[in-house]
Amino acid sequence: MTNNASTKLVIRFGGYQEPASIHNRAATRFGESLRERLGEGVGFELIGSVVKLGRPAGDLVPMVERGELSLCYMSTVRFSRAAPELQLLELPFVVMDRAVAFRALDGEYGELARRQIDARTGCRLLGYWDNGFRHLSNRVRPIRRPDDCRGIRIRTQTSELHGEVFRALGFEPIASDIKEFVEQIGGDRFQAQDNPLTNIYNFGVHRHHRYITLSGHFWGASAIVCNAAHYAGWPAEVRAAVDAAAREATAYQRRLAAAEDAEIMAKLDPAENDLIRLSEAERAAFVRAVQPVLDTHRRRLDPKLFAYLEG
Repeated sequence: MTNNASTKLVIRFGGYQEPASIHNRAATRFGESLRERLGEGVGFELIGSVVKLGRPAGDLVPMVERGELSLCYMSTVRFSRAAPELQLLELPFVVMDRAVAFRALDGEYGELARRQIDARTGCRLLGYWDNGFRHLSNRVRPIRRPDDCRGIRIRTQTSELHGEVFRALGFEPIASDIKEFVEQIGGDRFQAQDNPLTNIYNFGVHRHHRYITLSGHFWGASAIVCNAAHYAGWPAEVRAAVDAAAREATAYQRRLAAAEDAEIMAKLDPAENDLIRLSEAERAAFVRAVQPVLDTHRRRLDPKLFAYLEG
């Protein structure tokens, strides 16, 4: 970012997804909103995918903290060490309704995590985006019950808790950055993965994994964060515009996310992909299989956190 007499202020926003993704469409809306409020006085640059620049997605938050970027979006999994309250969202089957989750994130629960992130990182949290219900896909066989997971190597986010959940189901979890996963999806290292349908489609996973099970085992949030020192140093007018643009982009992103699953399912070719919808009994079997993991972490986390998600 530059800000001196000869060059205007430029706000750089980083991501890791494809242009058609709801995250990058929302980031684009952020830039449009900024220009509407500040005109030509501030420049905006969207680096939609650092992965395409050869950087792992995990570099995004450090890039913001170092000031290489002004903002980025990133799964809240990345922030659960700084804000342990966010580990709640890494537990299986605790979010059944995204509206309830956002009431919590827009209220006291989200504010608890926001204060921790602001205090313990070089970032300022500007909002929570919808990172979707995560579903299973694989190239080995249809998955309808936990026994079908046994022995399958699954790529996971870099979350120890997610690894515990997948081991409880019988998978062999391998944590890796999305860059590594996308590069190796056609190889033998990963036989399965979990992601929202938007990522399964936009990252091209569906071309390698015939079987997609609508398990909805996790729901995730993404944080939109800003370099704290940049924010503090911007003129009041710029800070106000950034805050307003973040609110507008967040509302837009959540609207896109709510409609995205149906749109993606309509794009999938039944001749190429088997879309597996679990019955209530089949879903209950998955919930039972991961219950020991849930029980362990329920004892460890503040009971008040679970109350936030009870609607």
